[in-house]
Amino acid sequence: MFDALRAKLLRQISNRPVERLAPIARAAAQLDLSTRSDDELSAAARTDAGEAASSDEALASYLAASRELADRHLGMRPFEVQLHAAAALLRGLSVEQATGEGKTLVLALAAASYGLAGRRVHVLSANDYLAERDAQWMGPLFCALGLSVASVTGHTPQAQRRERYAAGIVYVPVAESGFDLLRDRIAMSADAQVSPVRDVALIDEADAVLLDEATVPLVLSAEAGTAERIDPRIIEVVESLERESDFAVDDDARAVHLTDAGLTALEEALPGLELFGRHHHLLAQANVALHARHLLRRDVDYVVRDGRAWLVSQTKGRVELLHRWPEGLQSAVEAKEGLKPSARLEILDQVTIAELVRGYGTVVGTSATLWPAAEELFELYGIGAGHLPPNAPCIRVDEPVRVYELSAERDTAALDLVHAAHSAGQPVLVGSPSVARSEEFAATLREEGLDAVVLNARQDAEENTIIARAGEPGRITVSTQMAGRGTDIRLADAARDAGGLLVIGLGVFPSTRLDDQLRGRAGRQGDPGRSIFLASLEDELIQQTEPNHRTPADVADGGLIRDRRLNEIVGHAQRVKEGEQQSLRGLTHRYGRLLRIQRGRILERRQRWLTDDASLAEAWGLIPEKAAQLADQVTEDAMHRAARTALLASVDRAWTRHLDFAAQLREGIHLQSLARKVPLEVFNGEIARAFGPLLDRSVTSASRILARATVVDGGLRLNARQLGIPSATWAYTVSDYSLGSELDRMGRKLKGKDRRGYY
Repeated sequence: MFDALRAKLLRQISNRPVERLAPIARAAAQLDLSTRSDDELSAAARTDAGEAASSDEALASYLAASRELADRHLGMRPFEVQLHAAAALLRGLSVEQATGEGKTLVLALAAASYGLAGRRVHVLSANDYLAERDAQWMGPLFCALGLSVASVTGHTPQAQRRERYAAGIVYVPVAESGFDLLRDRIAMSADAQVSPVRDVALIDEADAVLLDEATVPLVLSAEAGTAERIDPRIIEVVESLERESDFAVDDDARAVHLTDAGLTALEEALPGLELFGRHHHLLAQANVALHARHLLRRDVDYVVRDGRAWLVSQTKGRVELLHRWPEGLQSAVEAKEGLKPSARLEILDQVTIAELVRGYGTVVGTSATLWPAAEELFELYGIGAGHLPPNAPCIRVDEPVRVYELSAERDTAALDLVHAAHSAGQPVLVGSPSVARSEEFAATLREEGLDAVVLNARQDAEENTIIARAGEPGRITVSTQMAGRGTDIRLADAARDAGGLLVIGLGVFPSTRLDDQLRGRAGRQGDPGRSIFLASLEDELIQQTEPNHRTPADVADGGLIRDRRLNEIVGHAQRVKEGEQQSLRGLTHRYGRLLRIQRGRILERRQRWLTDDASLAEAWGLIPEKAAQLADQVTEDAMHRAARTALLASVDRAWTRHLDFAAQLREGIHLQSLARKVPLEVFNGEIARAFGPLLDRSVTSASRILARATVVDGGLRLNARQLGIPSATWAYTVSDYSLGSELDRMGRKLKGKDRRGYY
């Protein structure tokens, strides 16, 4: 109770900076600039934008001018609350606005002002579709203000990226921005860098990017041969193991480990091998195979199509085409499903989304569910946030969560709700926690004679059409999570008359913010609507967080629980999950801090070698006789090109090995707690020692490459094998599954050292 009151008080206090901007928005809305020409409005906006950060009068004048231009060129006249939101973004504050309140236009108004003030702006979106759509959609406004606009997506040719990033306003998916950063980090010439200026970041769905996806690593890799196949004997043993006796699963179902009996079974299947010695990689294979079989579920965590396993985002409910698991787990899932092993990829560099965003000078954003996360956003990023009411009062009816004893009883209740709404001509949106559940419930609806459209990870290509039609009378849409879809559900008149959209949550999500994303699909812009979430004590969320809950004493017909304490179990389960995720974000940040500092030192030296010819003498200085000999045979420019290539290739290889060392160290660092050591301190100490000689060794390695250089056609030829420059690279994101964090949990369960005496 005290924590809830404290949080409410803190939110009220933190919302005051946003509330104080209301008079500015009101003044802007009252200014009538309809008699001014486009040129006059554009000139006024340009003048006012430069002072909008400090002058309330200039900010109001800019908002009024841009409002008039938006009305003329987009056919969209911003509401006063949209002007208020744009004012907040321009004063460095992020804002929560309900779904359907026109956040795309708000971001464009703010982007234009920053751009007119001479800032370089990236509008970071969730995916390629939204980046392309919004750049084209808002383009006429930017054009009227004399600003250039472009979009960069995964389909943009490399040759065009530098030009597109030179635009004043760039719409780009957050992941693509990160991939371009990584590609620039390994560029072998300054001309090969796209060099986007990371100045202002305006983030759509800011809480999803800054929190839900903050720990997701964006990875640049190169093919390094065929992936290591998991020993067939291990697969056979893992498939035969019994839960509880041979292996145990953590209460939160995020980690699984072998018991003594399971280890014995593994040893018997692999006689003569030292699983805790020189054959420890086989024990690691067993652990990931166990994880793949018992914790990763087909049609929940991933789907299989076109001969591949595709990850499903747990926050978006859709296939992530550029996601993959860490190397060992990727192979384990492929073995589990009988798929052809994918290539083994060697990580060249990586960056988390949180690190990427912190690289911008100004970071603000919007979301429909930002407000509950305001405190954490300030703690992690120093970002202030506030809440704004909708333009029209929300009349949606949000019913309390109904909790049922059994899942089957909950599903029957949901089916009855759909029947009743459909009969009345009311559109229905059913949100489910997984691909499998969405398809099962849709199949049940069809058996009842109800035609349902499914929107999950299998229909990602048609999602915008499906969402756009979800407001038609009597239409039934069954979906996974709706966050970040980017398309509004607009009600037909008959659907509005029937009561608006009915949202049914088939179980609650691990975060209240995700519930609110689904709930917010109804009641858009003052539309009627209703939301009902139905949970059961058998739901995975409850089983993970409250596995030993007591048997309900007061159960109504149909399984509805009327016990107040058991009804509160759902909210408690969500708070536990949210706390776990917040802890994981903090843990990831702490473990990555020293690596970020080290990468900064690498990049500083690397950029010097990339652009400063004088710095290249470091490598030639270690082989003066060879340098003098070659200087008589080739030009100075040829000497520079060779040294630059050798130095950059050497330091890149060294950093790749350092990342690999850090990853391996991280996987087992939890065991240090059994030796009464602090894992983070041990981790930092080890990677500090490993990094110490890295730069000097890179220079030495480069000099060895140069020592074997030969003169060919007036230039210097270097040994390609020594250089190890990848012929192609792959960009992808690693699933938020973190083997290290899983093992941290496992470590807490271990009591003392293992039975063989190994810590």
